[in-house]
Amino acid sequence: VQLQAFGGGLVQAGGSLRLSCAASGRTFGTYGMGWFRQAPGKEREFVAAISWSGSSTYYADSVKGRFTTSRDNARNTVYLQMTSLKPEDTAVYYCAAARSRDIASTERFYDYWGRGTQVTVSS
Repeated sequence: VQLQAFGGGLVQAGGSLRLSCAASGRTFGTYGMGWFRQAPGKEREFVAAISWSGSSTYYADSVKGRFTTSRDNARNTVYLQMTSLKPEDTAVYYCAAARSRDIASTERFYDYWGRGTQVTVSS
């Protein structure tokens, strides 16, 4: 499975962005998907996850209520809608796929990682 995240950019605090992650392969609909981010000088951290069907989602406390993840299995794409963005949301955002229908917040759960997309939130 190959993953590519895109949709990042520069936005003012309080603004919104939608990230997309396109996946190759016929089995995308069986994978749990996750979003992670890494800010400069910091370790990569969990942001959100969604189960294979989209029926279950899980969010980091820092983004709960502001970010929403969804997926379209027909398009092999998962999304991260980000609203009320804050400067501390500035990071490179990555999508990841797990050969599991469950969801998890730990990096080792995920088998495939895509290139990241930069999100910069100005104050």
